[in-house]
Amino acid sequence: MESYHNSSDLANDTFSFIFHCDLEVDDNSRRVALFLLYLIPFMGGLAANTVVVWVNWRRRHSRSGVLFCLLNVTFSDLMVVLVLPFFMLEAVLDKVWLWGAFLCKFTHFVYASNFYSSSFFLAYMTVERYKLIAYPNSRTWGPAEKWRRGLLSAGLWLLAIFLALLENVHVTILEWNEAGCFVMPEKSYEEWFTSISSLSFIFQFIFPATIIISCNIYIAQALANAAQRQRDVRLVHVYSVVFVLCWLPFHLVQVFAIVDLQDPFLFSCNTTTVIFVSYSIVQCLTLFHCVANPILYNFLDQSFRQHLARTLALSLRQYAGGAQPNPVMSPEGMVEGPASAKKEQELSNTSTSHSTVNP
Repeated sequence: MESYHNSSDLANDTFSFIFHCDLEVDDNSRRVALFLLYLIPFMGGLAANTVVVWVNWRRRHSRSGVLFCLLNVTFSDLMVVLVLPFFMLEAVLDKVWLWGAFLCKFTHFVYASNFYSSSFFLAYMTVERYKLIAYPNSRTWGPAEKWRRGLLSAGLWLLAIFLALLENVHVTILEWNEAGCFVMPEKSYEEWFTSISSLSFIFQFIFPATIIISCNIYIAQALANAAQRQRDVRLVHVYSVVFVLCWLPFHLVQVFAIVDLQDPFLFSCNTTTVIFVSYSIVQCLTLFHCVANPILYNFLDQSFRQHLARTLALSLRQYAGGAQPNPVMSPEGMVEGPASAKKEQELSNTSTSHSTVNP
């Protein structure tokens, strides 16, 4: 994707050859900062998303459309997190790539495709939550609904893969002083960067943000009218705010980068340096959505925390080899008894997260 960090570095290096810059960036400080900005979402995202997959995978047969979307969001975020160590070491080694051409293309493809898919499924999930409130009596479940959900999911993944491939075909290894993994379009870099950036702005930000914000406004109004707790109403707005905060700075800096590439004389060299250094930083900041998503949509939900506690207790009993009670499987694949199932349903009636869709 256009957020390939080395694409911006290459453009900035080229610019510095032409104009003299008074502003100097300490390379050692930059490498350390980028490493830390990769490390934090890697550690937090790996731990949080692994727990979410562990708990929610047990409920994968649920009729919940929201849970279905959450699993896709979690897998997207987890795949991004798993390729971050390559970028962390690349930042420390000052853009030197040690892992060959295949991993150069593969890691960037994983990064780019899930850059899109995570936003797609967040928007899809918000629509599902909106439908539950706007059309509470129209819920159906059966083969037709499963096929519809599966086809829509496949379509979103295919769109994400297609958009990623538009960028990934230009990722290659360049041998200068050391091998580096760069984005090198065959024709004009400026035209390529502008086209890809425009596509990502529309498909990754504008469309998902419009859906997420508009649906969450309706959901918050419905919850307020139903005299739900103010905490639940505020949390719905937080969903929208966090999405915008994670992605808007990146796309704004990207717009300035496009303007500078189209007219290199518009900004001073110092301003251009700030733009491209900021580009690398805000790109790293977008990765914090891999930490924010599991917290907002899972750990803040009372139903999820209860499922987590039960899963932990069950695993500990199995590990200790203790006697097991006769389990009763819920429709979500969790082990529970009649009393806990009733309590779970009560929690589902008040939750603003994926548990609202429990049958």
